[in-house]
Amino acid sequence: MNLKYVFNPKSIAVIGASTQPGSVGNDLVKNLVYQGFKGKIYPVNPKTKKLYNLRCYPSVLAIKKQVQLIIVAVPAPVVLGVIKEAAAKKVKAAVVITAGFKEVGHKDLESEIGKICKENNIALVGPNCLGVINPEIHMNASFSTVMPEVGPLAFITQSGALGTAILDYTQKLNIGFSKFISLGNKTLVNEADVLEYLSKDKATKAIAIYTEELSDPQAIIKLSKKMACGRNPKAIFVLKAGRTSAGAKASASHTGAIAGSDAAYDALFHQSGIIRVSGNTELFEYARCFAHNKLQTGNKVAIVTNAGGPGVLAADEAAANGLELAHLSKQTTVALQKILPQFAAIKNPIDMLGDAKADRYRNTLKTLIKDKNVDGILAILTPQSMTEIEKTAQVLIDIKAKTEKPIIASFIGGPMVSASVQMMQKNKVATANFPEQGAKALTALFKFNAHCRIKKDKIAIFNDIDKKKVKTLLAIAKASGKKELPEYDATEILRAYNFPVLQNVLAKNVDEVRKIIKNFGNPMAMKIVSDDILHKSDVGGVALNVTTYNLRPKYNKMMRTVKQNAPEAKIDGVLMQEMVAESGIEMILGNNKEATLGNVVMVGLGGVYVEVFKDVAFGIAPITKYNARDMVQQLKSAKILNGARGGKKMDVGALIEYLGRLSQLVTDFPEIKELDINPLLILLDGRGAKVLDARISI
Repeated sequence: MNLKYVFNPKSIAVIGASTQPGSVGNDLVKNLVYQGFKGKIYPVNPKTKKLYNLRCYPSVLAIKKQVQLIIVAVPAPVVLGVIKEAAAKKVKAAVVITAGFKEVGHKDLESEIGKICKENNIALVGPNCLGVINPEIHMNASFSTVMPEVGPLAFITQSGALGTAILDYTQKLNIGFSKFISLGNKTLVNEADVLEYLSKDKATKAIAIYTEELSDPQAIIKLSKKMACGRNPKAIFVLKAGRTSAGAKASASHTGAIAGSDAAYDALFHQSGIIRVSGNTELFEYARCFAHNKLQTGNKVAIVTNAGGPGVLAADEAAANGLELAHLSKQTTVALQKILPQFAAIKNPIDMLGDAKADRYRNTLKTLIKDKNVDGILAILTPQSMTEIEKTAQVLIDIKAKTEKPIIASFIGGPMVSASVQMMQKNKVATANFPEQGAKALTALFKFNAHCRIKKDKIAIFNDIDKKKVKTLLAIAKASGKKELPEYDATEILRAYNFPVLQNVLAKNVDEVRKIIKNFGNPMAMKIVSDDILHKSDVGGVALNVTTYNLRPKYNKMMRTVKQNAPEAKIDGVLMQEMVAESGIEMILGNNKEATLGNVVMVGLGGVYVEVFKDVAFGIAPITKYNARDMVQQLKSAKILNGARGGKKMDVGALIEYLGRLSQLVTDFPEIKELDINPLLILLDGRGAKVLDARISI
């Protein structure tokens, strides 16, 4: 992708340059001319000779000199011809502003444009987008009137309309941009491509993304890790629309029922170290926090306030998000006792009382930044009659210049504090509207730093597997038209990937059941076999401790119950399975294929209550051993597995191993749509695990 010609072109042709003021084609040329773009500008309009004192051309082919970037604002049916001319002209990049493509059903036209651009190595942004802005070179190749200040934040948006609002909104927040791009329909250039470019962009310190859907998750994971682990880590913030399950498809598997699209995105963000935000306010507060503070290794925060209530709220939010209130050193405590009034709260949070003026803030903050137990500071101010608001803002500016410890200032209020807030923002002090938001921003800073310190590890690969056997089993299933594999076939696939599958034998009738039990010599489990029954226990299709003495009544009862609960189901027999004598904890492993994110693997507390408790964690396959271990540690039930309250420790290592094997299986065979191993019985530490049941959809 020639993205350098999207962001740093030396020449731009505007196709559809209009003489009509207020039109998109007119605004594009006006923005480039009047906002100071220093490169060559070529308006293309066959019906006029001049526009904004620039010569107009009948087509891009009529321009004799090289054109690196074209901005297209002509009707949708004309765009294909323009792109063909651009290819002939050897243009490097194209930003198609025009709407009217796949978003309104014209998918073929959009695909043809994308095909031509790909074949001719043209970086295509859009169609149906706002455009591109690079404040560094005064290039506003968009139809937004705003040229933002130069700053450290790059902004990527899928929505052009939101982009215009953001550009306007951030003017009052004193936030500058290194780059701004509206992606629109993302025919060729998507978020991963732009992240690749921005990872090498020295002007970009942090990246904000608004998206409705991401694609190429492995590229995003790779790039975000690359940016986090570099010399100058770059954080990525994502505002993802579509958090609710409205419109989510129904799913046959437990994993699919729980692993909604939003859960999959949470997994992607967690795995890659991307910071998810809940709204625009949070996004830009986080962006300021990261832009104006250095990363710190600790998570211990000191809270300074002139009002008790906000300090308590901040402390609650800090604790809820994984921060710790710093335990102040004896030296700090003694110093604060000398500085602060008798009735001030010396313990963290530090309440300096409502009459605190600027000098009290200065002395307190100077003391705290020297304390090695303090990793970051949240400074809170409420405007009271004796409060020196602007002088206190200057104190924060001065203190921030003397320390590398993160500081966030929360001056609570409206008109009374607004000038001071802007003053701090212009002087690189991060601010938050309310203390709770400041605590969350500091949490994000510390968590991102922890992610940056994670050692790289490789994707889990197992060599003791039989891919040929799985390929054969899946081919047989496809040839017979099966979409749902019965447990017997599912367990054979798992056996090929060296899962600890129990011995099992298919029986067609009660006489065959008797022979199997007699040969086996121990009580067995009996499970109904039917392509029409997905969850056997729900219809009474599971019987335990079946022996030669009780098999007939249990067999007959099962058949009657299943017939009552699933009268239309075709019964193929029963699966006779060995029973595990050892006790353990029932867990679930699963996979669900998401349309854009691929395989979403799951681990959690299993058994019949999996969808009740929903104690699960997700990852985007393929996963590393670290990812697998991290997923297990996210579970509430992890404490039980590790022997909580005097319990016995279970074989967590086996659970991690089989999660890795599952990831490899679904990566090797993308035709697997859904998979449940439920339950996977985790035995005592060192004893491994047993697959008690499984199902696969293809």
